[in-house]
Amino acid sequence: MIYGANYTIAKIVMPSHLEPFGFILLRLICATALFWFMGALMRSEKIRKKDYWLLVKCGFFGAAFNMLMFFQGLSMTNPINASVIMTMTPIVVLLTAYLLGKERLSPMKVTGVAIGATGAWLLVTKDGFSLSEGTLLGDLFIILNASAYAVYLVIVKPLMLEYKPITVIKWIFLFGSIMTLPFGLSDLSQITWSAMPTEAWLSIFYVILGATFTVYLLNIWALQYVNSSVVGIYIYLQPIISTTIAVIFRHDPLDLKTIIYSMVIMGGVYLVSKR
Repeated sequence: MIYGANYTIAKIVMPSHLEPFGFILLRLICATALFWFMGALMRSEKIRKKDYWLLVKCGFFGAAFNMLMFFQGLSMTNPINASVIMTMTPIVVLLTAYLLGKERLSPMKVTGVAIGATGAWLLVTKDGFSLSEGTLLGDLFIILNASAYAVYLVIVKPLMLEYKPITVIKWIFLFGSIMTLPFGLSDLSQITWSAMPTEAWLSIFYVILGATFTVYLLNIWALQYVNSSVVGIYIYLQPIISTTIAVIFRHDPLDLKTIIYSMVIMGGVYLVSKR
């Protein structure tokens, strides 16, 4: 629910006041500081040397690359498209788990993958196939974001069996912040903070405290008790929430094609997730 509202709230400040990569760097640095502060209040855990490389990979897929693609894509598409495309995450979770030998593919799951992929293709090309016009390029960035986050949900699971959630997430965000520095530092240095309106500041606070700090902490905590695929299933809520907010507050158009193709994607995800 928190992240469903993020699609519209983040658009308030981006790209009119903050460029996507600069916003991501700000988001990661602030959230990292919060996670490390929270970690300092608890008993520290020693990370085994062999797990640092996995934390680096989680930092790339779960923080740096994932967020860079999401904000770049969101700045070039609309909240409705972005949230619907993100429902493909459970499909990519399944494929990633299969490639890593952690889950088997059944005929029903293969059918679901095919249906979901078809729905995604129809959605991103409904206005024609052009990288220079419409939302296609932004939609493709969101697909990369969804894929990266799905990989993260799978590879972070072993760490959750070994360490406390705050231990894992503080290192993931630290490595993610370092990786994002070369991309966002220039954008961040060019911001005129004094000219930022109140609604932009509120948007920034929401993205950092709500859609980043709170959401990631809840997700990483949940992974201690449920499988990655269960966490992915709850992404169904995002298009419902984000579409409602986008239509009411941004007056975004909701056409019949978007509704039909969204249902195709969700049908595919249902088959993938069904036991």
